[in-house]
Amino acid sequence: MKAKDLRKSSPEDLSKQLETLLREQFNLRMQKGMGQLSRPSQVRAVRRDIARVKTIIHEMQAGGGR
Repeated sequence: MKAKDLRKSSPEDLSKQLETLLREQFNLRMQKGMGQLSRPSQVRAVRRDIARVKTIIHEMQAGGGR
């Protein structure tokens, strides 16, 4: 997921995507707790995607979205 692509999305799409990523993060944490996580690097990638989406949403709210 690239920030360039996210900036083209509408705020509603970003909110939906954020919700999906947060749900995925929860599922990965549950898998990790039960010892079933196959790719530990996926946790980091999802966490960074969440931060990326939140940053773009914040930029749009602040009026910096181009």
